[in-house]
Amino acid sequence: MASAASAQLSSTFYDTSCPDALSTIRRVVTAAVRSEPRMGASLVRLHFHDCFVDGAAPNAGSIRGMNVIDNAKTQVEAVCKQTVSCADILAVAARDSVFALGGPFWTVPLGRRDSTTASKTNAENDLPPPSSDLQGLTDKFSNKGLSVTDMVALSGAHTIGQSQCKNFRDRIYNDSNIDTAFATSLKENCPQPIGSGDSSLAPLDRTSPNAFDNAYYSNLLSQKGLLHSDQVLFNGGGTDNTVRSFASNPAAFGSAFATAMVNMGNIAPKDGDAGPDQAQLLQGMED
Repeated sequence: MASAASAQLSSTFYDTSCPDALSTIRRVVTAAVRSEPRMGASLVRLHFHDCFVDGAAPNAGSIRGMNVIDNAKTQVEAVCKQTVSCADILAVAARDSVFALGGPFWTVPLGRRDSTTASKTNAENDLPPPSSDLQGLTDKFSNKGLSVTDMVALSGAHTIGQSQCKNFRDRIYNDSNIDTAFATSLKENCPQPIGSGDSSLAPLDRTSPNAFDNAYYSNLLSQKGLLHSDQVLFNGGGTDNTVRSFASNPAAFGSAFATAMVNMGNIAPKDGDAGPDQAQLLQGMED
């Protein structure tokens, strides 16, 4: 699936029609991430949603970063009007965010058209929830043509960013495969009663929350994954060895992550001329 889609996209797609597109996006994204490191995770998440759900409809309350995409779109429009799609801007912004936080750099295939729809139902069906078990995660990624290695590598994006209490409450109070001191430290800002402190934030990677590194996997080895769907990657199942490999070899993780991001970006892209303004579609889902 990925190889077929790759043929439709090209890293040189805008070389003639908008040669300053990539440098313009990088400038906007780098400034935004330097101002607020968490924004890097938000932009990666937007691209993830765009790839997994046609139209990038996000989970309710989860969308952040559209102001940065809007800014990049405005500045790109100023140098070449109605040429670069928002889907491509999202793909490039995700790459530039990772790089700005110390992660790998990769070549982004370009030439996506924007979707004309944004489906909240598809978002709920296609995106793996934080309560997912290993089989559920594997199925969600496999349905998109992504391998188990891609899944484990892409999960490593949780080396940056934060999550709300409502997403990890059940884990810290009910899971047994969690470091006791780690769970206790999270309970103060995430009380057990539902509705109390739901939006309180905790870093997905407490070790180095603003650095794109492989600490996420080391956390899993210590049973310090924040989400249930994180820790299931290292819990006696078929992905344990991949987690161990990424924990011990930062270069292996960086390479696998870059490959997986390209594979994810190749999920059934609409190729051709830029279509309608997807930024408006995304913005419309913000509530």
